Amino acid sequence: MLNVGQLNEGVVLDHIKAGKSMTIYRDLQLDRMDCCVAIIKNARSQKMGRKDIIKVECPIDSLDLDILGFIDHTITVNIIKDGNIVEKKELQLPKEIRNVIKCKNPRCITSIEQELDHVFILADPKKEVYRCRYCEEKYRRK
Repeated sequence: MLNVGQLNEGVVLDHIKAGKSMTIYRDLQLDRMDCCVAIIKNARSQKMGRKDIIKVECPIDSLDLDILGFIDHTITVNIIKDGNIVEKKELQLPKEIRNVIKCKNPRCITSIEQELDHVFILADPKKEVYRCRYCEEKYRRK
């Protein structure tokens, strides 16, 4: 059995769908941070069958929880201090996301103005539908 050391201070992202940890690693830009990161892929889980876990030795302020909520708002975020879980944060779909997804509409201003942020607004929380702020192009999460 694999044993990954305990965190003294940091964040544990738990209940990640199996195989999604590398996407989260890239989208949270953990490769650009100067901290220790452990990724556990395909761990056994009674609740999910298989899951991924990411342990990050950094303050919670360093992570963009909006991006994480957009990727998967069912992920459990455990905040660790002195080796113990001191808080569990629940994620929600963010009302607005910037530069995470790109508008696919060729007539959108974002395809002409390269420096312009790609901004999507949550249009339908139940169906998890976002729309481009500039052209109303629909983006549905899968």
